[in-house]
Amino acid sequence: MTYTRLGSTGLEVSRLCLGCMNFGSGEPWMMGDRDASVDLIHEALDLGINFLDTANAYSAGESEEIVGDAVASANRDELVLATKVYFGMHDGPNGSGLSRKHILDQAEASLDRLDTDYIDLYQIHRWDDDTPIEETLSALDHLVETGRVRYIGASTMTAYQFTKALYTSDVEDLSRFACMQPEYNAVDRHEEANLLEACAGEGVGVIPWSPLAGGFLTGKYERDAEPEDGVRADSDDYTRNRFTDENWAVLAAVEAVAEARDATPAQVALAWLLHRDVVDAPIIGPRTSEHLRENVGAVDLRLTDEEVERIAAPKTPRWPVPEKD
Repeated sequence: MTYTRLGSTGLEVSRLCLGCMNFGSGEPWMMGDRDASVDLIHEALDLGINFLDTANAYSAGESEEIVGDAVASANRDELVLATKVYFGMHDGPNGSGLSRKHILDQAEASLDRLDTDYIDLYQIHRWDDDTPIEETLSALDHLVETGRVRYIGASTMTAYQFTKALYTSDVEDLSRFACMQPEYNAVDRHEEANLLEACAGEGVGVIPWSPLAGGFLTGKYERDAEPEDGVRADSDDYTRNRFTDENWAVLAAVEAVAEARDATPAQVALAWLLHRDVVDAPIIGPRTSEHLRENVGAVDLRLTDEEVERIAAPKTPRWPVPEKD
């Protein structure tokens, strides 16, 4: 494993971040096996991954609990734990959003589930139109000032919203977002026309979610065949929505490069992201030891500029994202 700094901070993170959304039982495609989830986290740590990303909303806190169990014996000084806040955690008033009350309440709940004294990276999961950004940033700054959080980050919003938050932090002398978590992969490139330029200009770290497009870029789906029972696209439109002519052309390029380089399509897709200067650590979501080790193999795969361009060629990044037919 190799390591990098998160954006312009001094925080060292592995070039791959272990996404922990699969560790729970909230959806049919999740692992649904606590012991196997803990074992997979232990294996990731053994392979040198020191960066884990979860959220309070993943299986209603179950993912955080699993992560907390798994890292109890790890070297906390080396570990970077990231979690998120925004989505609903209970019915009724103040159960979701980015108000000061919800953020502070949920930070304490996440600390309890993770069984840790502090969160390394605390991220807002979405933008909250109903709460002033000054209130949200003030609450996050309080968590940093009191030592409950080390760095703050954000996920999935417009470049206007993100830069408004950054500049508000600057003007009000509040803690600044150090990291952005956007959807980004070789077929979902809309953030190149939205957030990524802002991140590069502002020195903000980038940790893309869905680096394999919900499994599409692994090559396990065929253009003219129905998905097999039990795979994500069988029950989830997120992956099926990638079944477009442009995206099949990208996948064909990924598969051709993989064959020429004696690698797998997943490794090539991850290596393509790691080649992007703005990207620090793609968030991988393996469900098996085999998938984990395959993903880690991408760190040592160096693509040529021609291979990178070949994979990029079929797509033209656009923002807003064009509506699918």
